[in-house]
This record gives sequence, structure tokens and C-alpha cells, in this order.
Amino acid sequence: MTGAQLDETIESVRRFNRFHTKLVGALNEGLLSSEFPLVQVRVLYELAHGTGLAAADLVDSLQVDPGYLSRMITALEKHALIEKSPDGKNAKRNILSLTDAGVRLYEKLNAASAEEVRALVGPLSETERKQLVGSMQRIERMLGGRKPEQNYLLRNPEPGDLGWVIHRQGAFYAQEFGWDWSFEGLVSGIVADYVKNHDPGCERCWIAEMEGDIVGCVFVVRQDRDTAKLRMLYVDADARGMGLGRRLVEECIRFARRKKYKRMVLWTNSILLSARRIYEAAGFQLIEEEPHGMFGQDLTGQTWSLDL
Repeated sequence: MTGAQLDETIESVRRFNRFHTKLVGALNEGLLSSEFPLVQVRVLYELAHGTGLAAADLVDSLQVDPGYLSRMITALEKHALIEKSPDGKNAKRNILSLTDAGVRLYEKLNAASAEEVRALVGPLSETERKQLVGSMQRIERMLGGRKPEQNYLLRNPEPGDLGWVIHRQGAFYAQEFGWDWSFEGLVSGIVADYVKNHDPGCERCWIAEMEGDIVGCVFVVRQDRDTAKLRMLYVDADARGMGLGRRLVEECIRFARRKKYKRMVLWTNSILLSARRIYEAAGFQLIEEEPHGMFGQDLTGQTWSLDL
């Protein structure tokens, strides 16, 4: 990233921060039309959702100055919203908790917050809501330094998904391995055949979705009465390392067994090492290798088989 690109990124983040600060009313003297500022409302939230918390715990979770937080806690005590009690395990430590009045205020503010968000997202379509939540999850993951959770969803394809399959696989193999657009043509033909000849009784496609975006796919098609064929396994870079590829292959195998297939086969290329490891771990055996010059490269095609 060049210096100019970094500066543009910095300004975009700052612009979003200003937008979000205004959106949630963080600069208002009182949050959610109350007399309490954001930090005090967050203290109420933390105490409502945790037990055995002391001031030091709130400093860590809220990342605020200890002196400032002490003043906020004192103000809440004066309003009889929180109270302190000695920690039975540490005489120097006081446990904070909500009073009955504090619980009632928290519940009122929590309901007001939910209604405020409901008014914001209510006009959005279901697709827009999924995109919004996915974007928020990505921001939290990327800037919060946490690894992606295994919270992907496997579902049937929806309109537009199969176009994504063609685009992503064509783009990925070109970027990673230098394959030309003849591979995209192959993928397009496979997808077209699947749509034209699809038999839902013995064929299936899974689309993997995470954070509102499609991140993977796999197909099972009928080769003959006894043989199922696994095709076009793909996992996006953002979703790797969480077992998604393995899960997609396992779903294919379970489906083929339910449909009483006797074997499952697949065709791949020797340079696709990550996929080969998944196939081997699932019990597939290499039964044939043959060099070819497809996709603008000198490659070695492989056929793998699994007895079901």
C-alpha cells in the first residue's frame, strides 16, 4: 500500500467513525434521551450482564481512564443506581452491582436502544440487513484482531449464486495458478449442465455463507446409477483455516450415502495441494493420473475415488 492509499484509508475510517458517533448519539450529553452519558450507560450494561465485577474489571473492558471511570461510578452511586459490597475473597476489592432502581433504568434504556436500532434497520430489505450485519462482523474481526468464527451457513443456491460460483472460481484460479479463461468456460459448462439436467433426488449443491457473503461451494452430480461425482469444491481465502473445505466434502459424502451411491469420484489437478489433503483425509484414493495442457498450463490431472 502506497502512502497515498494509506492516507485515503485513514480518512475513510475517520469519516466512518464520525458517522457512527453521530448515528448513535455518542456526543449527546445524555444517551437515549436520558440524563446519563455513554460511559455511565455502558457501566450499567456491563453490570447487568456480568457478576463479581469491580472497578478494575470495568477499566479493562471499557478501556477508559481509571480516574474518569471512578467519577462516573460515584455519580451512579449518588443516583442510587449501583452499590458496592466487599469481595469475600479480597478485602481490598469492592464488587459493583445494580440496585433495583439500576435494573429498572437499565431495562428502560435497553428497550429504548432496541427500538432505536429497529427504526434504523426496519426499512432495509432482508438482503440489506444481511449485508449490514456481515459488514459489521467483518469490521469487528479485522479491527478487533479476532479470528473468524466457524459461524458459516451451508444452504441451497439462490438466484445469483451460480454466477458467483463461475466468477469466483475463474478469478481465483487465474490469480493463484495463472489459468486462462478456458477454465472459466469449463466451470460455466458444468454449472449450465447442473441447472439444465438437475435431478434433486440424487444431486445437490451447497453454498457456504459467512458474515453475509458467499465464501464457498461444492456440487454432487450423478455420473451413473452407482457413482456420484464431487465437483467444484471452493473456499474463499477469508474462510480458510476453519475446516469449511472439510465440512463441504463431508456433506457430499453423507448425501451420496443417503442416496445409496456405491462410490464417489472426483477430478482435480496435482498442484491443488490443499484440496488433495482434504480428499485424502476423507478417505479418497488416487486411481489415475494423466498429464494435460488445459487452461493454458502444463498440468497433471488426477482422478480420485471413494467407496461408499
